[in-house]
Amino acid sequence: MVPEQPTGADAVAAAFAATPRSGFLPPEVRDRAAHDGPLALGHGQTSSQPSTVAAMLRLLDVRPGQHVLDVGAGSGWTTALLAHLVGPTGRVRGTEVVPELVSFGAANLARTDRPWASLVAADRDVLGDPGHAPYDRILVSADAPELPRSLVDQLVDGGRMVLPVAGVMLVVDRDGERASVRREGHYRFVPLV
Repeated sequence: MVPEQPTGADAVAAAFAATPRSGFLPPEVRDRAAHDGPLALGHGQTSSQPSTVAAMLRLLDVRPGQHVLDVGAGSGWTTALLAHLVGPTGRVRGTEVVPELVSFGAANLARTDRPWASLVAADRDVLGDPGHAPYDRILVSADAPELPRSLVDQLVDGGRMVLPVAGVMLVVDRDGERASVRREGHYRFVPLV
């Protein structure tokens, strides 16, 4: 008998247990991996606070088999967490604008043996990854000045995106051409470039 895959908060806890943050940090800060705060990755970027990442993943409500976009993938940790949540029947595509972090994150992700996930260089002139859209879920780990319609357009009908906008975490659910937006508290992130 195949054990049932955990859902909701249990699925996020299982993803965290299977994907230790330490494997996605530069050597000089790995000993602080359990710290519930952001840690420097270099290049002006950080590994987000674990409790914030967990909250975002719970809001995103990722399901096995889904197609997910991770904008601002950094060290690859969130991409790997998402890959655990979607499982081998899903797909996760992480994008990152800092070339050094693309290499670092892709190498970290490769060590997780989750080949259904990838981390690639983002095109600075294109937000998200419309060439591989539509996505069931989009996670954005950088603060946008306003809700980016171009990312909403990359969601499937019924899809969901979680992102900070002007310091407020938003949950965006697409319903046809419309999107409903729910506010979920204040957070601080690096700016979305």
